[in-house]
Amino acid sequence: MRFITLLFGTILSLSTFSTMAGSGHDHGHSHSHGPVNQEQIGLNAVEIVKALIKRNKLNKSWKSTEATSIEKITVQGKPEWVVVFVNKKITDADKQKLYVFLTLGGDYIAANHTGK
Repeated sequence: MRFITLLFGTILSLSTFSTMAGSGHDHGHSHSHGPVNQEQIGLNAVEIVKALIKRNKLNKSWKSTEATSIEKITVQGKPEWVVVFVNKKITDADKQKLYVFLTLGGDYIAANHTGK
């Protein structure tokens, strides 16, 4: 019984946070009731960065970064937000930018260093 409980907990954790760890750009689904403004999107993106740091998906130096741009884009015909963070403390130039993608309602879609 203990094994089943542990297995269920592991599966639930993986399914909950699997998109957060991804480097790709997959569309999630929204639980929001409507579009949110640019300020709220920025706040949501900061919380996503904190969560990625907490889960060791990002270096702790990202904690002190701020969004350098927030804009609406269209990906595969669907509108969404992209928030860009820049971390000059990262020595690998290809990893200095972090792109956080959110639905128009402010829900997390993906985060990566490519912007794609």
